[in-house]
Amino acid sequence: QLQASGGGLVQPGGSLRLSCAASEFNLDYFAISWFRQAPGKERERVSCFSSRDDTTYYADSVKGRFIFSNAKNLAYLQMNSLKAEDTAVYYCAATSTGDCVVREYDYWGQGTQVTVSS
Repeated sequence: QLQASGGGLVQPGGSLRLSCAASEFNLDYFAISWFRQAPGKERERVSCFSSRDDTTYYADSVKGRFIFSNAKNLAYLQMNSLKAEDTAVYYCAATSTGDCVVREYDYWGQGTQVTVSS
């Protein structure tokens, strides 16, 4: 029910925009997070939009470079000034609580690979 897309190969300093499309439910009242997981590393949440207070949170590792946005049943992650350490599989997830403090999500996207390399 969540479909993530937009990954690819990009050079350091480049940009990519990831998309997360919801089907069969309305994202309006959900909190939406973007996670990433690199090989051998733990999953990291890089961004979360809370529908409860209309606030977006970012991990320190991406703050100032990544931008979350959403419209209709789509969520986006604009990734700028990409670095090699941003290489990972990126996932979107949604929780009906609307809250970013929860750890359990109702829906997960399938993941999209982002590779930053020259």
